[in-house]
Amino acid sequence: MHRDLVRGRLRPEARIDLHGMTLAVAKAELTGFILSAWASGRRLVLVITGKGKGDHGPLPTRAGALRHEVPHWLHMAPVAAVVMQVVPAHVRHGGAGAYYVYLRRPGRG
Repeated sequence: MHRDLVRGRLRPEARIDLHGMTLAVAKAELTGFILSAWASGRRLVLVITGKGKGDHGPLPTRAGALRHEVPHWLHMAPVAAVVMQVVPAHVRHGGAGAYYVYLRRPGRG
């Protein structure tokens, strides 16, 4: 199954697009989405972060802040209990700007 996942052969059952959200809003949306998907019995979801673009304003910021933070958030409470695996998505599902999130079966989180 992992091989099919990283080759883009599996179809995500739900998706969330975090483009344009602030870190605080994105974290709240992601948490609600993951817990709702798990409660609905979904196993594979797609989280789209975007690749980020270099903001060269007066204060230094990390390019692709969402892309960098989302994997960390998925390994923190309360969603860590329901997340089994997080891997970069296949290019057909967003490549470096997205992640597959494989969820545990309900009742085992």
